[in-house]
Amino acid sequence: MSITSFGKWIGGGLGWALGGPIGGILGFVFGSIFDSMNSGEYEHKGFTPTQEGDFKVSLLVLIAAIMKADGKILKSELNYVRSFLLRQFGETEAERLLLLLREILRQNLDIDEICEQIQENMEYPSRLQLAHFLFGVASADGEPHAAEAEVLKRICLHMGIRQKDFESIKAMFVKHDPYAAYQILEITPDASDEEVKKAYRKMALKYHPDKVTHLGEDVQKAAHEKFQQLNAAYNEIKQQRGFK
Repeated sequence: MSITSFGKWIGGGLGWALGGPIGGILGFVFGSIFDSMNSGEYEHKGFTPTQEGDFKVSLLVLIAAIMKADGKILKSELNYVRSFLLRQFGETEAERLLLLLREILRQNLDIDEICEQIQENMEYPSRLQLAHFLFGVASADGEPHAAEAEVLKRICLHMGIRQKDFESIKAMFVKHDPYAAYQILEITPDASDEEVKKAYRKMALKYHPDKVTHLGEDVQKAAHEKFQQLNAAYNEIKQQRGFK
């Protein structure tokens, strides 16, 4: 594929992500890829429409921040991320995203500024889905390590994720807490049955997959998984309490 075609990918595939600190990172990344394409190392494989592109590039930059959290990047971590991307986006898209991720990992990342740019330009349901993805990556080999957990908390804080939503998503992946089902619904175990039902309806609206339809079918599919985890938590509480 020609350099001109690759330029169309850059110009047409992304929107606000080409500005601000993320744009600065992508400037180095695209320059490196251009050089590699000239040498024949990479072949252009296309990208996604603007909102999907913004979302996925944001995801890659934040994944890179988590992978670099402990000061080293292991081959096993790259394998975990590759498996995650394959599962979420399919083989073709996963290879495109890995191409960008490998270049992003070489860059210095200002997490706070990157997350603030995302907060300013991305609606809240999409940021919630980003947080869910990131917990999935950090939990690929079990629970997030201490350094990863700290970076995750920092990312969510600067993306404007509310504390209760952070704890809700965290509870979907950290299962040893006996009250995880309640945390997912953002309530405490002393809530009444009616409060449980009300909380479920509120969370079902917040996590409904229709909130991210504009990000493409693959992201919406992942949102269905989050929605299923919410339903599983609600059904667990119903079974414990014996109400319908």
